[in-house]
Amino acid sequence: MRTQDHDRRATDAESPARGEPGPLTSCRALRALAGCLVRAAALIAHRRVHQRRTHVGRTVAFADGTRARVYRETFVDRPAPVRPVVLVLCFRLRRVRSEPAHAAFRLESELNTVLFAGFPGFVSKLWLRHDERGRYRGFYQWDGPAEAVAYARAMWWVLALVGEPGSVHYAVLPGFDRDEVLATPDVVGTVTEQADGWWRPIATPP
Repeated sequence: MRTQDHDRRATDAESPARGEPGPLTSCRALRALAGCLVRAAALIAHRRVHQRRTHVGRTVAFADGTRARVYRETFVDRPAPVRPVVLVLCFRLRRVRSEPAHAAFRLESELNTVLFAGFPGFVSKLWLRHDERGRYRGFYQWDGPAEAVAYARAMWWVLALVGEPGSVHYAVLPGFDRDEVLATPDVVGTVTEQADGWWRPIATPP
């Protein structure tokens, strides 16, 4: 009963962007993450997880007035998505303020690949540095909106361990190709009038 009460409070405490559902219960999240670890290990063993530099170094400006630079790009060998979805996930690290500490996190964060690469529907991820407000973003291409939401709801628990309370949020944009959104940000301009535009790119200067 204690776990259920905690899960309910956690769900109520978070309000993901654009009205998406809150985090899974802790038990369901643990099962999802365990399955991801197994599948990710298999993908890595078969050399199907890769990094490329197509977007690395690119700066993305967002509608809330912040900017962030891509520092890593990860993708898996798989067919092109049938139901393309853009997922944006953000959080703010707890008690990390100095640049050396941020640099150490970015270096260590590559180990976290096993926490997402094995989730059903994962296609690729752009890792963005912290912005002017200290928030990190993951800018994902996913296959299937339900699969993208399931990942975000499970990942909430991992990010809550290292993130500031209330800083974990996500937005799901069904039907969009991530590279198209980055190249032509206006394509998502009419999707919503969400006031807090932390997730919505408005320009991608070189």
